[in-house]
Amino acid sequence: MATRSSRFPRSQASRGNSCKNIFNKIRQGQITGVGLTRGSQFPVALLEDRDKRAQWQGIPVLLRRLHESSHPNSDLSKIHSIVMELSSLLSMEAMSFVTEERKTPQESVSPNTYTFDLFGGVDLFVEILMRPTLTVQGDLPILSDDLIKDCLSVLYNCCICTEGVTKSLAAREDFVMFLFSLMSNKKVFLQTATLIEDILSVRKEIIQLEEIPNLASLVQSFNQQQLANFCRILSVTISEPDVGVDDKHTLLARSTQQKTNTCPSCAESNQVALLNIPGFIERLCKLATRKVTEAAGASARLELEDWHSWLDNALVLDALMQLAIEEAEQNSTESSDESSLSSSPLRHRLPQSMKIVHEIMYKVEVLYVLCVLLMGRQKNQVHRMLAEFKLIPGLNNLFDKLIWRRQTSGHVLYRQNQNCDCSPEISFKIQFLRLLQSFSDHHENKYLLLSGQELNELSDIYLNANIIEMEALNNTDRNLVCDGKKGLLTRLISVMRKEPIDSSFRFWQARAVESFLRGTPSYADQVFLLRRGLLEHILYCIIDSGCKSHDVLQSYFDLLGELMKFNIDAFKRLNKYVNTEEKFQMFLTQINSSLVDSNMLVRCIVLSLDRFESQTKDMKVVEVFSVCRLLSYMAHVENRLSFLFRLTSIINVQTLTQASYKISFLVSEVGNLWHESQH
Repeated sequence: MATRSSRFPRSQASRGNSCKNIFNKIRQGQITGVGLTRGSQFPVALLEDRDKRAQWQGIPVLLRRLHESSHPNSDLSKIHSIVMELSSLLSMEAMSFVTEERKTPQESVSPNTYTFDLFGGVDLFVEILMRPTLTVQGDLPILSDDLIKDCLSVLYNCCICTEGVTKSLAAREDFVMFLFSLMSNKKVFLQTATLIEDILSVRKEIIQLEEIPNLASLVQSFNQQQLANFCRILSVTISEPDVGVDDKHTLLARSTQQKTNTCPSCAESNQVALLNIPGFIERLCKLATRKVTEAAGASARLELEDWHSWLDNALVLDALMQLAIEEAEQNSTESSDESSLSSSPLRHRLPQSMKIVHEIMYKVEVLYVLCVLLMGRQKNQVHRMLAEFKLIPGLNNLFDKLIWRRQTSGHVLYRQNQNCDCSPEISFKIQFLRLLQSFSDHHENKYLLLSGQELNELSDIYLNANIIEMEALNNTDRNLVCDGKKGLLTRLISVMRKEPIDSSFRFWQARAVESFLRGTPSYADQVFLLRRGLLEHILYCIIDSGCKSHDVLQSYFDLLGELMKFNIDAFKRLNKYVNTEEKFQMFLTQINSSLVDSNMLVRCIVLSLDRFESQTKDMKVVEVFSVCRLLSYMAHVENRLSFLFRLTSIINVQTLTQASYKISFLVSEVGNLWHESQH
């Protein structure tokens, strides 16, 4: 009796720790490689007994059955029912996770996923997927497309709920390469691409595209939708790792790093690999410039799962519903003859909105890849190809109908935070503006942003000013420029002038236009933009709009500097706008409030002043110089000295950033001009 009574309490106490002991044994085995490494190695009776108390939902038992039924010589078609049962247990947790408010995997409680991973489910599913590639004798095991889809979905759901699973899969080079080969199967492409994207996003090292077997033939086999999805993966492989924007990453540190890394980076090698694929850039250009109506036929043939892959994000659903609501509001304000359209059910109009957003999301990825390639070492080659395949004229034709299509007055996208680019339309517009910036920055192809009629206008400006036409303008192939009367640059300025003052796009719009003016100052380019009211709009934003964003103000100061540099007509227009002392003082206040933001404009004013002072025989220059408040103010040596001293105090050589690097040049120029004035 004593023996019995002593055993009974110990048995009771051990029950509470039994589940924990199983976990500990598995973890210890996984770490040491000795002993039990999988839950499937435990007896079924033990697993079933513990399952009732631990509420494992039968997952360990299912995994054991799956393991026993998936040995190398087994018929894998018989395991699909088990896979589907496990999938249903995990999909609910994944769905719950993505619909909650952006919690990280560590903060989300996913007991089923945790149990699945702990009992070796992830490794088992990887083995099942890769079994055909590992079998060297006998008949290869056959995996149906449906079975592959469900296995991939289970792994993806695990990645959503457990960050450790994503990292462990990313560390398996063989599995990553296997997934790329699996993309050749059209029926499982979407599930494969989604999982690859998730895995590559957590890898510390960028994957080498050249190591993917038959990369060129794989990419060439993709249809347009698949190629657009593949661009989501490529965006991770061709972009340099983000080094951050803190003070530690100064120009000195970057310079040191560049000197030590003389070989092309992995991202640069991947860019070369893509450019070597025949027809790759041409297909991207067609995707980027495809009209929504052209995509309608292809979209109608998409399987239902294709839509689900895009709609699994709550933000996308919100965007679709917002578009549908706007259509309803817009139709309700139409004439009575069209009132019948607005009376139709909302769901009847949703597919068109869905089609638009679907196409927009495709184009975001394509434009990003093109933008990265434009900024790479092979940018001249990319420029030639983009010009040849008429990317810019194609985007110009899409501008009004898709890129900057008319919105209702209360559109929420204009009220987003400047750093928020999560909405499909916001991402699309920003990526479009970044592409224009990269395309026209210090490259003669920038004139492709104009129409033939606008090129003639530039030539007339040169002729009337008795200035030799720039070689880049003269060499522009007119068969590759924008169609119609207005080019992309003119359309951009038009929407820029109408943009709400708190719009998140103002910064990117200004950067895109500024890139057109960068390089050797072109009088005709400046006059072309002056005629379109750009200078007055910039001054309004700086002086009268109440804009408080430092990024936007800096972009406008930089643009104003490029627009006015050495151009006496621009100074005349500026003086006309700041026609009162009050306005002029407000302008100076904005400049002085942050010299880091306005230093490029100050540099423009100082250099222009120096040139104008030497043009005493030009009557137009003399006339403007005598009445211009800004030139008169800067002509006083004490005012230039004030800028010099304040700019000097900003610079710290040890933490020299791009902004202070520009300031150092300005300090040198102001100092030289002051020194010359003393002699």
